[in-house]
Amino acid sequence: MTTRPLTVVKCGGNRAVDAAGVCADVARLVQKGRSVLVVHGGSGEIARLAGKLGVPQRTLVSPDQVTTRYTDPETLEVVILALAGGVKPKIVAELSRLGVPSVGLTGMDGGMLRARRKSAVRSVVDGRTTMVRDNLSGRLSGVRTELADTLLRSGFVPVVSPPAIDEHDHPVNVDADRAAAALAAAHGADELVLLTGAPGVLADPDDETSVLSTYEVPATGAPGRFAGGGMALKLVAAREALAGGVASVRIADGRVPDPVNRALAGSGTTVTMTRAGSRS
Repeated sequence: MTTRPLTVVKCGGNRAVDAAGVCADVARLVQKGRSVLVVHGGSGEIARLAGKLGVPQRTLVSPDQVTTRYTDPETLEVVILALAGGVKPKIVAELSRLGVPSVGLTGMDGGMLRARRKSAVRSVVDGRTTMVRDNLSGRLSGVRTELADTLLRSGFVPVVSPPAIDEHDHPVNVDADRAAAALAAAHGADELVLLTGAPGVLADPDDETSVLSTYEVPATGAPGRFAGGGMALKLVAAREALAGGVASVRIADGRVPDPVNRALAGSGTTVTMTRAGSRS
């Protein structure tokens, strides 16, 4: 485990997120003596590449309104190509341009992210809950820290994305926000910043001025109902990070200049968790 303060930054996959701005902030944090681990998604690039290759995309909506990507074999291939072959090299190159040495990794490298493939996923279709059994996604079950720790101690910034590796040593898609939370908890991070294409958690999903400065997520159950379900999944990730011992979790705007430093200075939403046995 690195002895320097560690910040885990999740760079959202929304095309509006300013990846170059995120990299510039990461460079500033490194120059100030912090260790940084970057996790990225790539929903925009996945959608673009899937369209180019003619691979249909499908979204699963759980009964508690959390949305996830349906991953058949063709979509898994697109995910790997988009993340490892498209988004990641650009982040690594931008960090290099800024004088920050980084190493691009997937969760499969060194067995860093382990997951169990979901044998079935509940999804609401036309108001009815159905079981989807051919989905190549997984639930994170473990993190191996040796590889990223070695890189962090050597002054590198690990840049990590899905997929993870399952119990049969096959790649499975996992949510990048939850991967960031798992890595932050396993590495004893001081803080987790989830950057997204919204200014934070909104009281009114249609009003970007309605940002909540704090949001208390329940210890169990549905984290809340927000437009599109994407924010609900971020709140699940935030809860998992807090439960894993991460002291500070913020959901903040990745579209603005200096997004990481703004988040660390208090912009966006600080997520806390209801203590077990207490009422929200």
